[in-house]
Amino acid sequence: MAACSVEELLAKAEQEEAEKLKSISVEKELDLEFDVGNLLACDKNRIESRDFRERGKEDFLRSLARDNTQLLINEIWKLPTERNEEVLVAKLPEQTTRLPREKPPPKPRPPTRWEQFAKLKGIQKKKKTNLVWDETRVAKNEFNRLKNIARAMKIKTPGVGLLPKAQQSKDELLKAVSVAKTSTASVGRFQDSLPKEKPPKNSGKKRKFDPLIGDFSSEKQKQLELLQVMGNKTPKLDLTKAVNTQMREEDREEAAARRRKGRKMPGKGGKGKGGKAGGGKGGKGKGGKAGGGKRRGKPGKQ
Repeated sequence: MAACSVEELLAKAEQEEAEKLKSISVEKELDLEFDVGNLLACDKNRIESRDFRERGKEDFLRSLARDNTQLLINEIWKLPTERNEEVLVAKLPEQTTRLPREKPPPKPRPPTRWEQFAKLKGIQKKKKTNLVWDETRVAKNEFNRLKNIARAMKIKTPGVGLLPKAQQSKDELLKAVSVAKTSTASVGRFQDSLPKEKPPKNSGKKRKFDPLIGDFSSEKQKQLELLQVMGNKTPKLDLTKAVNTQMREEDREEAAARRRKGRKMPGKGGKGKGGKAGGGKGGKGKGGKAGGGKRRGKPGKQ
């Protein structure tokens, strides 16, 4: 009994394994119709009612779906493939079956009141864009740019070439051409010259700079010359001028001291006994204090 049960278990395991690993080849009386672009397979084979009853509804439908899916996958593997990020991908062909919509098509939006009015009046909507080339706006911007450059270079702006004028002299035209050329980023270096045009007189000088790495001996000589020039600018002491300045300062101090001393002399005489007695206590009346008071010229208290 034990050996029989083991054999049954092995047979059941083999059957289950065989069901899992079924062959990829499926036999059908009629070939399926495929639309690989929609991943669609149509099976027109007849269904046997006996198999349907014996195997049961669920098992029969599951087996039928498995076989048809296997055939569809076989058709997919016949397509050209490519590798994309370590994944093998098949390129599907164009769809051949028109599938119905899941939802009805959207209804058109009703026109607004403005659209109804525009249609009634024949008004057409014009799309505005910034890509329209406006000659007037471009000329105005160019004129302002030239004026700014002339103002920065402290050049008198000519009235020719930039503003319309009835008659323009030769000098004014040449000046306008010169200003227009030097207004470019390359200062007119790559601008074409007119026939018989003379080079501008005040074109300016180009600055020349020495290379960063060059002759070290010449660099050393330049630094020594610079130090010598800086040493020569040390201020020199003029003894005669210094003595004269000191003498004038001492004379001013002595004169100021004499003036201060002369101002103090009258005040001392007013503080004598006679002055004090003459004033007395009765001197304090409406006329003010006596001459020996502390403040001069200030009226007394009323």
